[in-house]
Amino acid sequence: MKTMIARGVAPLLAALILSACATPEFKQPQIETPTAFRESQVPAPAAEVEGIEGSRWKPAQPAEQQPRGQWWLAFNDPALTALVDEASANNANLAVAAARVKQARAIAGIANADRLPQVGLGVGAQRARPSALEANQPQGASVPAQTSYSASLSASYEVDLFGRVAAGVSAARSDAATSEANYRSVLLALQADVAQTYFRLRATDAELDTVAQTVRLREESVKVTQRRFDLGDIGEFDLSRARTELATARAEAIGLQRQRATAEHALAVLLGKPAANYVAGPSPLLDSTLMPAIPAGLPSSLLERRPDIVAAQRAMEASNSRIGVARGAMFPALTISASGGGVGGAFADVFKWSSRSWVLGALMSVPLIDGGRNRNNVIRSEAVLEESVGTYRQSVLTAFAEVEDNLAGLRILSSQAEQIDAALVSARRSADLAQKLYDAGRSSYLDLLDAQRNLASVERSAVQLRGNRAVTTVALIRALGGGWDAARPEGKALALN
Repeated sequence: MKTMIARGVAPLLAALILSACATPEFKQPQIETPTAFRESQVPAPAAEVEGIEGSRWKPAQPAEQQPRGQWWLAFNDPALTALVDEASANNANLAVAAARVKQARAIAGIANADRLPQVGLGVGAQRARPSALEANQPQGASVPAQTSYSASLSASYEVDLFGRVAAGVSAARSDAATSEANYRSVLLALQADVAQTYFRLRATDAELDTVAQTVRLREESVKVTQRRFDLGDIGEFDLSRARTELATARAEAIGLQRQRATAEHALAVLLGKPAANYVAGPSPLLDSTLMPAIPAGLPSSLLERRPDIVAAQRAMEASNSRIGVARGAMFPALTISASGGGVGGAFADVFKWSSRSWVLGALMSVPLIDGGRNRNNVIRSEAVLEESVGTYRQSVLTAFAEVEDNLAGLRILSSQAEQIDAALVSARRSADLAQKLYDAGRSSYLDLLDAQRNLASVERSAVQLRGNRAVTTVALIRALGGGWDAARPEGKALALN
């Protein structure tokens, strides 16, 4: 009879064990990856229009030979390098991300502890006075109080029959990897924000220089116009227009000072400093500033080097492992425990051989009725995996779009630079001719103002374009994951101070 029962139960147990492979095999979602970025295939714009020396944008050499991790070195700007280093050491958001990595690593260590035997030591003393009934004495008998001492060593271990513990460890490790990727994402965002704010500040300085030059021209124009008015050569209308143009130019300069102050304060926050304690000296973004040519690489490599995509990948893996944890809770759990020690009326007696005691046991527990708790927990875990897969797909699509956006931005800005260079040459020539004609009395003051306004507008557009190209170059590097190389090798630890 026993043999028949064993033969009937064995296949059932085998099927139960096979069905209890709690953690499903992780399957990488299929993502449609283009063979190349479309914008990287667009032909480069025609050669820049020849103009006044220094007016053309001069791209630096390609960045393939630059240090891979420190992408900002490709700009060959010591001031930028110093700012990035300072921000990396002092930024509060980065410190928060680093603390989260430490927390996730500690949680992974806690989960891993469940795979090992738990051993504990207990030492105690107790004084008690039992009742006569408890002491097996006649009713009313006086039972003296007694003091006892004990020492014990206990151990317990859960046999991971269905992989629940291993799945929990895997999920915690994936969570730690997610935190590390998020830290690198915050670090990349910080470095890019510092670089972009720095270039915006320098572009504003260059724009301030342009407006300051316009103010000086307007001041000189007011002086000349005032003298001519005093001599009776012109009427009050020309003098009033000259003063209006001067006041307008000064107002523009004041507005740019506000814009510069805002950028300076933003940079101070990124550096981890109070805005009141940080002063950035003027450093105009000149025409000769070199911007590196950033290779876009292959779209497939973007999946490995963008930290936000890596974080989404690790989150999927953690969600997949948690399905195993949820499924494992539906199957039996086996815990083995043992303890040994001694009890004595004096502390020295505790360690005598005659005072020894020990217990060895095993407990098999299995949920029978849980109101559907475990089943719904499995469904919830599977839904979390579906959510993380959707998040991963969206991260990939967003990454591709950001690279395309910035490649298109640099291409279009390059074409704009050609036209601005040509317009700048023409505007300077027009302003020079208008000044000569006005001085000779062959044209009105309105013609001169119109030519000067046009020149000032083109010069400011050229300065703003330089700033936009610098900011867009940094944005492309950020979209590429902080560089243009392969991802950090697996297994290389992320060092946090």
